Amino acid sequence: MDEMSVSSNVVASTNRSGLIERLEHLQKELTLCEKALAEYLETKRLAFPRFYFVSSADLLDVLSNGIQPEMVTKHLTKLFDSIARLKFNRDESNEINTASGMYAKDGEYVEFNELASIRGPVEVWLNRIQAAMRASLRHYVMEAVIAYEEKQREQWLFDYPAQVSLCGSQIWWSTEVNIAFSRLEEGYDNAIKDYYKKQISQLSLLITLLLEMWSPR
Repeated sequence: MDEMSVSSNVVASTNRSGLIERLEHLQKELTLCEKALAEYLETKRLAFPRFYFVSSADLLDVLSNGIQPEMVTKHLTKLFDSIARLKFNRDESNEINTASGMYAKDGEYVEFNELASIRGPVEVWLNRIQAAMRASLRHYVMEAVIAYEEKQREQWLFDYPAQVSLCGSQIWWSTEVNIAFSRLEEGYDNAIKDYYKKQISQLSLLITLLLEMWSPR
């Protein structure tokens, strides 16, 4: 570049002896660097497959900030659908050492049933976060399914995270439909009609709850 800046004549500057060979050599070196970088990023994606959801530029940003979890959280929405951020805990030296829950984009908070360690390479602790998410939701779903018959449904719905309530509702809907068919086979002719009335009643109650929540005060 210094040599080319001496002359303002484009033809003279670009026809220097050996320039093409030097540029070709630089291109080969750049290709080798790009290949090595791609192979490195692939090892990280294999270690944490959700990295396939982000671009190489975003992945480099995640890896470069791996020891700063709060900097990594800006990419969470690309790695986990609807997860906006995590709740971090600090140790005595004021360094982040664990995560105890997750926040959705709409602000809903879900507590992990066990703390997730934020130590080691970023792909390692993100795997721990993912495991904590799965274990926590599995725990809450099992708890919700058991508690379904012990509470009023309108109370039960708000005692658990939205995803858990939806999943638990579907599990119990399937169970109750099967029960209704069994009663029909046993000779109870109004089993399906009665369950239909129950569903209408539940939907009407949900509509009332929503209207109360969204009505201006």
